[in-house]
Amino acid sequence: MADLKAAFDKAMADSKNLSERPDNATLLKIYALYKQGSQGDNTDKKPGFGDMVARAKWDAWNSLKGTSQDDAMQQYIDLIADLS
Repeated sequence: MADLKAAFDKAMADSKNLSERPDNATLLKIYALYKQGSQGDNTDKKPGFGDMVARAKWDAWNSLKGTSQDDAMQQYIDLIADLS
């Protein structure tokens, strides 16, 4: 578990130094996997239609409901490695 957390933290740092900016769909996936891996299932209130960005982020994170934090961390690590 400590190794996974360390790799997750490293991937988080690596995500700030990607050679090119990922497309919006990939950015949402990165965000959702990060939130699921670091906090678990989404329990936040769904944003209204007026805030499209917050709503897209909420929907992306909520789509991972039920995914274990360890699985989400590993998927995040793998995705960042693929993008690097």
